[in-house]
Amino acid sequence: MDRKKALENKNSAKTLTELQNLHADLFSAFKTQFNRSLPFTDEVFDRWERAKDLGWGKGSSVYDSAYIFGETEVGENTWVGPFTIIDGSGGLTIGDNCTISSGVHIYTHSNLKQTLSGGKLPIEREAVKIGSCTYIAPQSILGMGISIGDHCVVAANSFVSQSFPDFSIIAGNPAKIIGRVVITEDDISFDYSNNG
Repeated sequence: MDRKKALENKNSAKTLTELQNLHADLFSAFKTQFNRSLPFTDEVFDRWERAKDLGWGKGSSVYDSAYIFGETEVGENTWVGPFTIIDGSGGLTIGDNCTISSGVHIYTHSNLKQTLSGGKLPIEREAVKIGSCTYIAPQSILGMGISIGDHCVVAANSFVSQSFPDFSIIAGNPAKIIGRVVITEDDISFDYSNNG
């Protein structure tokens, strides 16, 4: 049924009006309380509840606009931003206290060889592991079969196709180590002196 015909239906028109009123109320509440304007689904659906329903750790959250596939194991207090693709079809583990920023894609499968072979070869699947206290900046892409350690930073727009150890600052396409995260008792700094 097309939208015009649906709206001609009296019940559909009433439902639309109710949804529009709900959106107006939620928009006002989010704007007043948080100074935010969100898509309607992110106003309606609680991101902490979604993470809880997925079996993720306490305090973790994921926006409604995120696509989640397969089995995903996510620790506590991890934030998964809007417009992300979180592919656990090959196995995905994300630690505690991580940030998976807006627009990040994490892939644990590839259909490249299947496509190029005309379907003769199977879809490939390899697990991805992201350690705790790791920050994945916006628009980064993580390929299948990689591991990123604890306390790492992946710079925006990076393509990560290999594994990296703890305390790495990772950037580029393809990504490489460009520095080290240095954590002391009372501060965090970034050392770029030896390009990692």
